[in-house]
Amino acid sequence: MHKTAHAQDITRRFREMVEAAGHTLPVEHYDELSLLIEAGIDTVLVERLEKIADELQKMSRKVRNEAENFE
Repeated sequence: MHKTAHAQDITRRFREMVEAAGHTLPVEHYDELSLLIEAGIDTVLVERLEKIADELQKMSRKVRNEAENFE
């Protein structure tokens, strides 16, 4: 599922819960919530990609070291 669609699904479910409780919020608040959720997803993805990049860099150094010391 794409992050935008996922954020909208979460927001839609939250809106259903708010309305089921007999409350209402302006549409703009729900739009902002979707953006906040999407930004949170982006942050998690970037952090994970950085960890993967660090792991690849370590592996690359190890391979280079082993290649240079190959007998």
